[in-house]
Amino acid sequence: MDEHEQPDRAPRAEHRPDISDPAVLDALAHPVRLDVLAYLMSAGPATASECARAVGDSPSNCSYHLRVLAAHGLVEPAHATDGRTRPWRATITGFTNDDTDPADRVGLDAMLAAALQLDHQLAREHLRTRDTLPEVWRSADVHAQYGLRITPDELADVVARIDAIVRPYIAPIRDVAPDDAAHVHVTLTAFPRPGFDPAAARSGPAA
Repeated sequence: MDEHEQPDRAPRAEHRPDISDPAVLDALAHPVRLDVLAYLMSAGPATASECARAVGDSPSNCSYHLRVLAAHGLVEPAHATDGRTRPWRATITGFTNDDTDPADRVGLDAMLAAALQLDHQLAREHLRTRDTLPEVWRSADVHAQYGLRITPDELADVVARIDAIVRPYIAPIRDVAPDDAAHVHVTLTAFPRPGFDPAAARSGPAA
């Protein structure tokens, strides 16, 4: 039995606010802070010590990161049944950014850089410990790359379709998961290869 009350882990509707405030973007431009937030969204309410064990940092650092996230409304205190611990819960199930204001670009780029750093860190740790996983999970995991020839509209459609497939499994909103379910990290990154020239693409291949 968890030390936290079960209602704090109850399924809830998605809440994916648009993150465009430069102060919020700045707060999220830190890989450990992003990892703590992702852990709370995935695993449910947890104390700073539990977050520290999950993300490989110290309880004092995680306590600081939690306070920063709370200052921007991304996490909040959760009820503790024993009256001694101080669990936290995520207030969101994800976030978006419409990327239309050039003034947001610096902050958004910094946050994306932190997210990529976290992705690489988790992937390297997975490869380091992969042999300790049960065979069923070693067979199920995937590291795939695709080279697409695709238009912007087609790419947007592909991303929307993938999102629609993944969305029912988002941890904070899934009503019931099988006993053998695990917290799985999924990343989707798609962009034109560096050096891409839209004008050259419109004119077609050189003769």
